[in-house]
Amino acid sequence: MKALKYIFSFSLLLSVFCISCTNDDNNLDYLEKVVAPTNVSALFQVTQDNTGLVTITPNATGAVKYNITLGDDTAEAIVVKQGESAEHIYAEGTYTVTIEAVGLTSLKSVVTQDLVVSFKAPENLVVTIENDAARSKQVNVTANADFAMSYEVYFGEDGIDDPVTANIGDTVNYTYQEAGTYTIRVVVMGGAIETSEFTEEFEVTAILQPIASAKTPPFRQDSDVISIFSDEYTDIAGTNFFPNWGQSTIYTAFDLNGDAMIQYTNLNYEGIDIGSAVDASEMENLHIDMWVANDMSIDIYPLPSGVVSDDERFVTKQLVANQWNSFDIPLTDFSDQGLPLDNLMQFKFVGAPVGETVFIDNLYFWKEPSSYTPLLFDDFDGNSNITTWVGDGGTGLNTAFANPYVDANNFSKTVLEYNDTGQQYANVQFTAPSKFDLSGGKSVFTLKIYVPSLSITGSQPNQISLKLQNSDLGGNSYQTQTEIIKPIVLDEWQTISFDFGSDPFINLDGGSPNPVDRTDLDKVVIQVNSENNYDSVIAYIDDFNYGTLAPSDTPPFARDGFEGYGTITTWLGDGAGMNTAFANPYVDADNGSATVLEYNDDGGQYANVQFSVTPKFDLMAKSKFTLKIYVPSSSITGTQPNQVSLKLQNSDLGGNSWQTQTEIVKPIVLDQWQELTFDFVNDSFINLDGGSPDPVDRTDLDKVVIQVNSENNTDKVIAYIDDFNYHK
Repeated sequence: MKALKYIFSFSLLLSVFCISCTNDDNNLDYLEKVVAPTNVSALFQVTQDNTGLVTITPNATGAVKYNITLGDDTAEAIVVKQGESAEHIYAEGTYTVTIEAVGLTSLKSVVTQDLVVSFKAPENLVVTIENDAARSKQVNVTANADFAMSYEVYFGEDGIDDPVTANIGDTVNYTYQEAGTYTIRVVVMGGAIETSEFTEEFEVTAILQPIASAKTPPFRQDSDVISIFSDEYTDIAGTNFFPNWGQSTIYTAFDLNGDAMIQYTNLNYEGIDIGSAVDASEMENLHIDMWVANDMSIDIYPLPSGVVSDDERFVTKQLVANQWNSFDIPLTDFSDQGLPLDNLMQFKFVGAPVGETVFIDNLYFWKEPSSYTPLLFDDFDGNSNITTWVGDGGTGLNTAFANPYVDANNFSKTVLEYNDTGQQYANVQFTAPSKFDLSGGKSVFTLKIYVPSLSITGSQPNQISLKLQNSDLGGNSYQTQTEIIKPIVLDEWQTISFDFGSDPFINLDGGSPNPVDRTDLDKVVIQVNSENNYDSVIAYIDDFNYGTLAPSDTPPFARDGFEGYGTITTWLGDGAGMNTAFANPYVDADNGSATVLEYNDDGGQYANVQFSVTPKFDLMAKSKFTLKIYVPSSSITGTQPNQVSLKLQNSDLGGNSWQTQTEIVKPIVLDQWQELTFDFVNDSFINLDGGSPDPVDRTDLDKVVIQVNSENNTDKVIAYIDDFNYHK
């Protein structure tokens, strides 16, 4: 009952109040006394960071809101309640801002105020102007300043009025046509209309001599190079680099940090008298490195003894300024003009335009090596001087795995299997018997690799890394690591070379010296598809070699293992039965091949097997033909000598190609596999016509004819041939 009493009292009070309110609402006389807002104004606050941000705070007596017209190109007014502010970004300038104050009864008052938005000009300007250390007549300019966004550089060169623009802090590069003193003006801009400027009279310099050496020539055997001038090889003694030929050229012996060079200044023409006559007829190329300060051309003349000017032969080369221009000029470029190469006594150089300066280094004749013997090697077929292959990080390793992908690019029967089953740092490795000496061109590691795509998991890059380390540190040898990474192609055999003398390398610590300057490295680590991951990959590795750069192979390619993967597709039996997929009837340790070529002379008078190649043979580049042969004594009739002939002919003559024949004959032993090599450079040969030139000087030969137990007879013989190869 007490609670009900209180509720009743409150209801009665509320009723009385409502009656009172109703009576007041009916009295609107007070509205006649309301006036429009007065004392209308706005406070403008501009940030000092050149952003143009302005805070507008309106105020008035009797206002409830404001409509503000900003005075720039903003189309609509912004509405601000009493006591609040608005923000807007202005460009630098002066604006008329309109403030419309709205009262409770919608009466309005309007005032205008001027707003000045002024930015700071760039301050604390610092400009750096420098001649480039490596590029002749190039100037590098960098500008920094507070309250700045960009800058323009006027370089002051006649006829070039447009500035070069860059962001503040970035560097502008400019190359002048000529060295000299120029007025360089820098204009720095920020948000303000006002800019800051810097002007300097600057001397632009030309680089008139090399600042780095030419690339070091590769290691070569003495028999493969004839050097006129090079620190890497033995030069011919007594050579005169400045004979008196009446030239205006000036000669200077130039030294760059111990690297000797020839400097010819004011060159019109210049000669070199070689210390003794050079027979370059067995060489293949002339190498020369040349550096010039200005673009020019130069004529290069090797001169024989007793030459007169009408008989001179030359090659012209274009030289690009401020870099080493390296040329390997085929000597056929001279001999094809009629220049004899067997008695060279001089060089001559003629420059255009006249009067330039030329630096010369590494002038020598060279040829591809006729043979190649690596310092370390493993073919995983039993020929190796590496005995310490180890699978590290849980990598499966098998150094006698049957080659699962035999093809024309890799005939090998066995290879190294690399099986990373998802180990974090999987690799295979070995330690050399002594520390590597990577100088003198002995910096090249090569191998063959096949990675089947089906063996890969994850998303690691398809690559192979070859790393060199110092084994003296044991488990910490990785800390000494230098590495070369090469991309690989999946699902095919490929040969990869890692040259620590010329390829980009990565030193693990970032600060170790160039690998060729190190003497502490002796461990080789091979890693497929990167490290520090748990992805899987299987790879097959073959024919690992370390030493100098091996001679490059050149077409034509002619090899066949008769297992369905040869490069020879044109085998033809001429008067002889032939089967290129015959089951090997004499499998043994000397030849484990499953299939061979069967040669069946059933008494044909001129029986042989043959094929042709494209392009023609270049016996200067490659002169050797190798094959395996087995002749069972039980297959022979008659009294012909037990021999095999390899003949080269010109197929262009069709049925008369035999008239162009050159031939090498080798004896054979019956009832055993044997390997024979026919070398058209070093073996005795027979030319059918008795008067043809040396085969190595011919360029018309493209057919190979193989004949067992001579020709022009009707005796019988069966032979089995395998592993044919044409090579250096």
